[in-house]
Amino acid sequence: MLAVSTFNKPVQNKFVPVMITPFDLRAKVDLDVVSMLVEFYLAAGSRGLFANCLSSEMFSITEDERLELTRHIVRQVNGRVPVVASGSFGLTIEDKADFTRRIYDTGIDAAILITGHFAQEHESDDVLLARFDQFFGLTWDIPLGMYECPAPYKRIISKDVFRALLAADRMIYHKDTSITHENVSGKLEVWREMNSRLEFYDAHTPNAHFSMTRGATGMSSISGNFYPEIMVWMVDHANDPERQEDVRWIQQELTAADPLIHTAYPLCSKYFLQLRGLPIRTISRAVATKLTPDQRYAFEALHARFIGWCDRLGIHPLDMRQII
Repeated sequence: MLAVSTFNKPVQNKFVPVMITPFDLRAKVDLDVVSMLVEFYLAAGSRGLFANCLSSEMFSITEDERLELTRHIVRQVNGRVPVVASGSFGLTIEDKADFTRRIYDTGIDAAILITGHFAQEHESDDVLLARFDQFFGLTWDIPLGMYECPAPYKRIISKDVFRALLAADRMIYHKDTSITHENVSGKLEVWREMNSRLEFYDAHTPNAHFSMTRGATGMSSISGNFYPEIMVWMVDHANDPERQEDVRWIQQELTAADPLIHTAYPLCSKYFLQLRGLPIRTISRAVATKLTPDQRYAFEALHARFIGWCDRLGIHPLDMRQII
């Protein structure tokens, strides 16, 4: 039975974190800390969650772990916000459709398709669209989304492909990683022209002000694994004429911090969340190295900057003791 999706309700300005995966000392998924992490995101004002994504180390966990993790997140959320999760795993289109059906059965609102899973890098957009069409025929009316994931390679969707996929009327979610203003604007133009029910999320934090002022539904960036309160404030105020000075200032701050938060990610985000009081271990299956003393110092300095951002914007940083 299809879940009733809340992604298409007329609520603009959403921040949707891309969830990280906590591990215990044996590098097993730590579901207790996953529950705390869900509450952290929601307390920060997040209006959706993206589970089983690249930030979740989805290529480093097993198929069963992907399903168990997603099922646990759905249960913890308990309908408070929509949850999406990547579904297009498997060697063949039939395999991808089968896993999509299984992860949809965990209770998510939409299964997200990784664009690089539907054609090899050298293959044409015609091949890509043909495989999407085949996939649509195997997945009933399951709500779907697309994700220009950097792995296995980043397949950026062109305006024409975007138009064709929207015309199929199966997509309700898009996570854009094309970065350039030209690419983002082009897809947003198609989206508005077609009056699509899809919700458009930019993954690139330096684009936040640009994308929100051009009508994007919201942001879905890794910065939510450091300071989700700031990103929630940003999407809520990007179009507020009375706060434009603060919007421009915080955008400059976020853009300046963006290269740092990509350092040894997602391991670095776990360290940052430790600084914020979350009992999450700095253990990653995707990143083998540990943070150097200099890197730790840089993130400690970023934490101090974050507190200063909150002071200026009138945000009360989450007290993890109240959440835990």
